Amino acid sequence: MSKITELLGDKQEYYLEHVCTTIDKHLIHAPSLHFIDEVWVPSDRSIPVLNSLHALYQHGRLAGTGYLSILPVDQGIEHTAGASFAPNPLYFDPENIVRLAIEGGCNAVASTFGVLGSVARKYAHKIPFIVKINHNELLSFPNTYDQILFGTIDEAWNLGAVAVGATIYFGSPESRRQIIEIARAFEYAHQKGMATILWCYLRNPGFKKDDKDYHTAADLTGQANHLGVTIEADIIKQKLPENNGGFTALHFSKSDPRMYSLLSSDHPIDMCRYQVANCYMGRAGLINSGGESHGETDLQEAVITAVINKRAGGMGLISGRKAFQKPISEGVRLLNAIQDVYLCVSRVQSLLSVSWLRLRARKSVRNMWIWLLQN
Repeated sequence: MSKITELLGDKQEYYLEHVCTTIDKHLIHAPSLHFIDEVWVPSDRSIPVLNSLHALYQHGRLAGTGYLSILPVDQGIEHTAGASFAPNPLYFDPENIVRLAIEGGCNAVASTFGVLGSVARKYAHKIPFIVKINHNELLSFPNTYDQILFGTIDEAWNLGAVAVGATIYFGSPESRRQIIEIARAFEYAHQKGMATILWCYLRNPGFKKDDKDYHTAADLTGQANHLGVTIEADIIKQKLPENNGGFTALHFSKSDPRMYSLLSSDHPIDMCRYQVANCYMGRAGLINSGGESHGETDLQEAVITAVINKRAGGMGLISGRKAFQKPISEGVRLLNAIQDVYLCVSRVQSLLSVSWLRLRARKSVRNMWIWLLQN
């Protein structure tokens, strides 16, 4: 905890002492050891999907806490391989991507068909695979913000994936096609027993106004999350909100003044909690993205993002560039620092829950013997 507070610096009180007076924490389905039993078992998810979710939640340093730490490396397509891996060319080799996730104690590694397929027989049984099924390939000129499928659900299943991931660019001209396309893909992934994760991103030049960028506005990203869980994404990936009031500033869609006065505020934890609320009050876990690498400030930025996500009721972080655009040892250190935020109290709660279950089991056995002796 001391390392975390040290990284928060003079913002310790701002992040750690803040109390949400918007959406009460007791309304949120917060991550826990029993999250699958309490949230997903009553749903329409099949037993194989529950097994896949269990595989995600029970791997790595955060196993048994209900929280997730995922390493995503699809930037070779999304941002070009040269630009992504120039800081550390080792990651041109897919095996080093998977090694970083394992050594970094992650719950899973998320990457492309090619990356995971090239090392599937060696690693699919050692760490859960999440296959990203669509991408913006960035080589068409002029570039357009469109996500296209790079493979099939059957391919993902055959290489041993426990989950598939996809991006929808909400607000883009192609978004309606993408919604239909990914809704069908997620339905089939569930039929195959895999979990589903949706990158709920906004893309539209009209979302910028008066030098202010509303692509990360709490109200817009919150609605994107709500659309994502509507097509039955089990987990939502979203950027951390940086502002609010996009609907009113851009004069489009529908809004209510209470969205900004009662359901949120200008505090980042309150804005993130609004994102969580739009994920069916946390029934679908919210994982925030780590963002691009800024060099020396990466560790501090990652810890701050994790603190905001956790205190808002989120489920974890999915951090890529901050981890792999540096030497492996430094990447491992950063991933561990993120995980430490979620382990502060969660590990104790997890151990107490396990101890309680064992105690209850012992009590049940004791009562059985008493009954047998009496009868």
